[in-house]
Order: sequence, then structure tokens, then C-alpha cells
Amino acid sequence: MPQTLITCGKLFTGVETTAAVNQAILIDGEDIKYVGPKDRAPPIDAGTKVIDHSGDFVMPGMIDIHVHLSYGEARTEEDIDLFASVEFRALRGMEAAQRVLKAGYTSVCDPTTSGRVSLAIRDAIDAKLFPGPRLTCSGQNISTRQGLIDWYPTWIGVPDTSIGRVVKSIDEGIDMIRLQVKDGVDFIKLAMDGDSMNPASIRLSCAFRQEEVSALVAEAHRLGRKVVVHARGSEGVLYAARAGVDLIFHASWMDGQALEAVVKNGCRICPTLNLMVNTIEFTRSTDPCYPSLVDAHKRELEAAAKNLTKAREAGVEFLVGSEAGFAVTPYGEWNAREMDNHVKYLGFSAGEVLRQTTFNNAWFTRDADCVGVLAPGRRADILALKKDPILDITVPQDKANIAAVYLAGEPVDLTPNLKRTRLPGEFSYAMWNEVYTRARVENFHNAAE
Repeated sequence: MPQTLITCGKLFTGVETTAAVNQAILIDGEDIKYVGPKDRAPPIDAGTKVIDHSGDFVMPGMIDIHVHLSYGEARTEEDIDLFASVEFRALRGMEAAQRVLKAGYTSVCDPTTSGRVSLAIRDAIDAKLFPGPRLTCSGQNISTRQGLIDWYPTWIGVPDTSIGRVVKSIDEGIDMIRLQVKDGVDFIKLAMDGDSMNPASIRLSCAFRQEEVSALVAEAHRLGRKVVVHARGSEGVLYAARAGVDLIFHASWMDGQALEAVVKNGCRICPTLNLMVNTIEFTRSTDPCYPSLVDAHKRELEAAAKNLTKAREAGVEFLVGSEAGFAVTPYGEWNAREMDNHVKYLGFSAGEVLRQTTFNNAWFTRDADCVGVLAPGRRADILALKKDPILDITVPQDKANIAAVYLAGEPVDLTPNLKRTRLPGEFSYAMWNEVYTRARVENFHNAAE
């Protein structure tokens, strides 16, 4: 493969929080050979391909560590767990991964999947059966009663097609971790509590006792796997931090004691504010969740902004994830908005957030030593933007600003898939939004008059 020289108007390597001007990148095969001032680049031969991005902002391909490829832009929990076959979810998820790639994300982490969907997508990409971003993934979410996945009534239970598994003892939890490691997961996901959508866990009590969490985390670490947890409530954050988990999603209601444990044990936090922000802004009065979920997310967003700002001030390392996969967070549409959320609600600078989305996020991927930074020896995963996101962090949200995406030195086809459609069998079948009593129908008639 011939070498490629990319000239850069501005270059953000991922290591610093600023960009340099008049830089160049020399690519040899899939890897970067040189990064630095253009006038100091190694001599090139006649066969070297030269790509001109001298008017663009060039940076590492972005990394999103919270994308649910099996969810299918779900409108309900039933859509996630029950509808569409697991096999179809894998094929649908591959197309979703490609949309995220076209939005500038060359690496993606999927924490929680149904069956082995995300593992299959990862392996198909690795085998070069289909183009897609570098994928790091867990298996099904592991929890117990009061956890996020124990959603359905007791007489229904947790179906096999669910995104989670309920374990009833430490031994069951350890066995599930061992099974997932056997299946090839890159990390383990635990649900420490629920959220405002789960009626069984409004108090956000931790689903596990401290000794249970500690045992599960210890086993995952013994087997060489990082552990990420869903923990919105303070108790869940506290127990997870004490157990030494690697990454905490959300932490919205974290109190001072929990924050102290996070700092002491070096845990990282990924707030994932997108779902709350988009729910608040996009939900219509005709949506079934209005106004209860909107009001709940307003309360949580206010708490998160306060508590996570304290975490920033305490020096906690932050990662960035969009929670793409819901109807309000469709794939490739709002992934980059989470960077703006970190600026707007948590007080980070644009340069700091770009570093989080590249350098910091790379740590959690299975390709940690190869991605997230533009440097010799790293993979040539590159994003070129027509405008400077350090001046305006919303720039990557507009696809018109994406000049090019390169994966392992090869340009990505950014053409959108306009033929994509949805099938009735992918969603739960809702016939009406309310019960039409005589009084309700009479109200309609009176309003019409």
C-alpha cells in the first residue's frame, strides 16, 4: 500500500487541548508514520498520495463509549427486549454502527446487548465482512432485583431476549461473568440501580450489597476484564467505587461520600446526559411519557449538573458517551451533542471535551494503544472537519462540517443510506394512547364545538 501524506490547516492530536497549525500526517499502510510540522515531514516519493486538508481541522477519529447497537432506536422497553428477532437485531445493528462511523466515530463501545448481538457485529467487522467502526462490547447487563433490567412484572420475569440477566446470588453472578468471558466480551456491565422509567426502583436503592458488588468486580478483574456500571443513585455509585470498578455511567445523584470513594479509588465517570437533554427538549405532549419522564429528567439533569461539576473540580477523569439507540438518540444524529453537554452543564472547555472524546475514551477500548491519538505507531483513524470545534464545540454535530473520515488510512464513504426502512415487527404494537371513556369522548366533542 502506498504512503499517504495529509496536510492539515489545524491539527489536534488528542494529547493536548489545543491545535497546532501547518501540520502534516504521513500514513504508511494502516498506521501513522509521522505527525508534526509540514516543513519537517519526511521526504516523499512519487508514489505517495497527497490529500489536502490545509483548510480543515484534523483530529483523531472520535470515540463514543456508550452506544447500544441492539436497541434499534427503541420507543419502549418492550422494543428493546421483545420485538425483532435477536438475529435481525445483529443485522440492524451493523447498519447502525455504520451510521455512527459516518458521523465521525471510528471507535465505539457497546455496554449492554441482547444475546451476543454486539459481539457478532464486532467480529464481522474484524473479519472485514462489513465496514464499520472498531467495536468494544460487553454482553448482557448483569443485575438483580431493583436493578435496571428487572423491568417487567414478576409473573413475566426477564425474557431470554432481554438486554440483561438477573442473578440471584454471588455464585450465579460469578458464573455469568465467566460465561460472558468465555463468549469473548471485552468488558463486564453491571446495573447497580434503575432509573426514573423503572417503577420498581424509583428510590434508586442499590441492587447489590457491598460484598456482592466487590465479589463480582474482583472476579471480572481476575479474568482481565474492566467493569462498567449503570449507577444513577448515590448508593450504587458508592458501592461500585468501593469495589474498584473502572467506569461509572451517570452518577447523577452522587453525594459527597460517594464522590470521595470515586476519587479515592480512581474511578472514571461517563455522565451520558444526552438521553435526559433530548427527552426534555424533544418530547411532545402527545408522547405517552409526557410529562412524567420529562419532569423526572429535568430533576435529574439539575442534580447531575451540580454533582458532576463537583466531580470535575475534584479531578475525576471524565469520558464521553451518547447513549445512542433510543428514539430520542438515533444513531449518528446526536452522538456529538454529548460533547456540548459537557461544556454547557459541567463546565469543561471545548478543548478538554475533545480530549475526553479521543484520548480519554481510548483507554476504555480494546484498541487503547492504537486509537484516540494522532502519533507515530497509532492507527490512522482520522476526522477532518471544515470548521474548528475548539471555537464552537457544536461543529461536529452538523454532518455538513465533516470533510472526511479515515479508518486505518482508508476514506470512509459518507453517503447516507436513504433506502433504510423500518418493519412493523420491530416495535411493540400500541393501538391507542389513552382509554376512551364516555367522559373523555365528551371532552373531545365539547372542545370541537
